[in-house]
Amino acid sequence: MQELVPRTEARWAWLLSDGGEPRNWMLLLAPLLGWHADGWAGIGWGVIAAVFTAVLPTLILRFGEHRQYWGDRHVRRRQDRIVAAPGVMASVIIGTALLYGLDAPVEVTALVAAMVAVLLALLVITFFWKVSVHSAVASGALAILATVFGPWLLVLAPVVVLIGWSRIRLRCHTAGQVSVGFLIGAAVSSPVFDLVR
Repeated sequence: MQELVPRTEARWAWLLSDGGEPRNWMLLLAPLLGWHADGWAGIGWGVIAAVFTAVLPTLILRFGEHRQYWGDRHVRRRQDRIVAAPGVMASVIIGTALLYGLDAPVEVTALVAAMVAVLLALLVITFFWKVSVHSAVASGALAILATVFGPWLLVLAPVVVLIGWSRIRLRCHTAGQVSVGFLIGAAVSSPVFDLVR
C-alpha cells in the first residue's frame, strides 16, 4: 500500500508538469490576450503569436531530440539548453518582429516581448546554472494575466506552485531552481509587458 502513494504522486507530478509546459501557457495566453484586445481579429493575432512562441519552438525541440542533439523535449541537461536556445529564441524573436511589423494588437506584442525578455534572462543564468523554465513561464504568465484582468487572478497562484512542485518531485529541478524560475518569470515579464503596452 505504501508503494501506491509515490506512484500516484508521480502520476500527478507528470500531469502537472506536462500540462504546465511553457508552450501550453503560450497557446492559451496569446489568443486570450488577442481576444481581450480586439475580439475575433485579436484571436487571429494571438494564434500567430502562439505559432512562433509555442508551435515552432516545440517542433525545433522535437527535431533536436530526434537528431539526438539533446535527450528529450524538456532538454533537461543545462549544457543542452544552451545548444537548443538559439533556435527557440530565433523563432520567438522573428515572431515578435512580425507582430510589430504587421501592427498586431499591443497586448499580444507586449506578451511576446515579455516572454523574449524572460527567455533572455533564463539563457544568461543557464550559462552558469540550471533554472526552471516551467516555473518562470508559469509565474510570468500569471503576472501578465493579473496585470490585464486584475489581481483577483492571483487565486491561480497555487496552480503555479503545483507546477513547480511537479518539477521538484520529478527530480528535474531543485527547490532553488524552481524558486529562481518563479522570481525571474514574475519580476521580468510584468514590467516588460507594462513597458511595451
